[in-house]
Amino acid sequence: MAKILIVDDSKTERENLYQIITDAGFQADIACSGEEAVEQIRKNKPNLVFLDIVMNDLDGFKVCRNIQTDDSIKDTSIIFVTSKSEKADKRWGEMLGAKAYITKPYSADQIVDSLKNFT
Repeated sequence: MAKILIVDDSKTERENLYQIITDAGFQADIACSGEEAVEQIRKNKPNLVFLDIVMNDLDGFKVCRNIQTDDSIKDTSIIFVTSKSEKADKRWGEMLGAKAYITKPYSADQIVDSLKNFT
């Protein structure tokens, strides 16, 4: 079974994504910050990470760069789930290797479709 990591500093967003992902039959773990996300990715090697961009300690773009520069985890699939909806942000996410870019508010179907497409 695919392992999914949810990274968001908002408890509400984490809980919502967790519910959608587990209801779809996937196993999910949670990280509350960018630094915690990098640690968990190195330790648990999830197949897919739903990653917020706007976080206090280490933003999602920096998390993505850390992943891409670490040979042991660089193949981790990233999907940004964020309130940043500017074209430049989406382009930057693509350049960093994100598989998809979902803007908030999102639908459960968008999350489930991403699970089906990238796990």
